[in-house]
Amino acid sequence: MKLIVGFGNPENKYNFTRHNTGFLALDFYVKIKNLAWEKKEKFSALYLRDGDTFFIKPQTYYNDVGISVSAFANYYGIKKKDILIICDDFNLDFGKLRLREQGSSGGNNGLKSTIEKLGSDEFPRLRVGTDNAMRQKMGDVNFVLGKFTPEEREKLPEILREITAKIDDFIKK
Repeated sequence: MKLIVGFGNPENKYNFTRHNTGFLALDFYVKIKNLAWEKKEKFSALYLRDGDTFFIKPQTYYNDVGISVSAFANYYGIKKKDILIICDDFNLDFGKLRLREQGSSGGNNGLKSTIEKLGSDEFPRLRVGTDNAMRQKMGDVNFVLGKFTPEEREKLPEILREITAKIDDFIKK
């Protein structure tokens, strides 16, 4: 059993913000694979099941995503090594992907929540770079809650295809 988690915030006003990169990645994956989100929530998350893989978008807001992640993992007996987190990272250049098998939160509040609720940092995470020159001018909070620039939006499909390939690789292992 695998669990793929996209981090983000649930309200429409957060669509296409940097902090919703995880939601965006899963929505892209679901569309490409002709899957569909369930019309109901489970463990405070929108979800879908495809064979032995769950995909979830926690609806708890970004800083509390660990609640949904741990609820799914515990209920279905999913091992930490079989949980893939997809989140934004403003410490990486826009579009750069970094996959790690474990590690610290690196200041990411969603990862902090997940580490706290799982009681471990030993789960894979795919960080998606969002940094650009505007971050210094806007400050971190406004930056992560800000929308992608038109130039970034043009590049998103290519980045999302790379993420899709990484999700497929993770599911196959």
